[in-house]
Amino acid sequence: MWRHLKEYTWPDLRQVIENGRKGPAACEERLDGRLVVVTGATSGVGLAAVRRLRAFGADILMVNRSPDRSRNLVAELSASPGGSLDFLIADLSELAQVRSAAEALLALRRPIDVLINNAGVHMTRRSLTVDGLETVFAVDHMASFILTRALLPKLAAQGHGRVILVNSEGHRFSGLNLADLDWSRRPYFGLRAYGAAKTAQLLCMHEFAEGLAGTGVTIVAMHPGAVKSGVGLNNGPLYRWFNRVFIEPGLVDPAIAGLALHFLAASPAIEARSDRYFNLTTEEKPAPHALDREFAREAFRISQAIADGTYPR
Repeated sequence: MWRHLKEYTWPDLRQVIENGRKGPAACEERLDGRLVVVTGATSGVGLAAVRRLRAFGADILMVNRSPDRSRNLVAELSASPGGSLDFLIADLSELAQVRSAAEALLALRRPIDVLINNAGVHMTRRSLTVDGLETVFAVDHMASFILTRALLPKLAAQGHGRVILVNSEGHRFSGLNLADLDWSRRPYFGLRAYGAAKTAQLLCMHEFAEGLAGTGVTIVAMHPGAVKSGVGLNNGPLYRWFNRVFIEPGLVDPAIAGLALHFLAASPAIEARSDRYFNLTTEEKPAPHALDREFAREAFRISQAIADGTYPR
């Protein structure tokens, strides 16, 4: 991050601020007969996307952690008109369960038109998954990496498809150190760990996009806006109190993220635009450290090794 700091320009920073004041572009495109896969869809941004896309005819397949919340959501939404709604269960912090979800998606006998990698967490304290990965890196980056990598051959064979990474302006905090992914050598700071995972996701997007050239499949990332997403509420009572008193009053309804995801999933205006980062629906230049292609190639190589179980621990 620090070596790229001098690459920031005032026009870029001013644009980020201005984009934060904009709403999403409108989209009324129907999605009848199209299948949209959404991860982490029982609350926040994921739920907003499900509500919006299903209302415009999309068939929705959710990948969620909680069976009870998924069943309740299907029962609730099925009472209103729209596309079909179903779910798979997977704890996306566990690589084996992510791989199983990917296999189930590959086994579907119909095209996947849109993959929305939305699931994410924010931690205030360092924790490791059963695979020995830092939790935020595992959920926010590795889960989307494994699902995307597994499904790209299917999407390419279809000749069409859109992959959307729900990223964040939090990538600007960076924190990504490829020699210390589990934060065992540095003091853990939640915002930087979150930024590290989102940076890794953006870097790998560049590599995925390069491999998809000419296939008819696109991959983009988006910041969902300053919305009440529920991310971080897994933390302790002090964090939840601080969030409720100081953060939430400045946040907006996640429905705006649903509107933006509808645009990115369906609008003809971005049909051929790949390897882009959007603030809601406004294209924006990511932080300089997230544009470093040499760094991207190394992040991609390490992510592949983790996904394949060959990364040295």
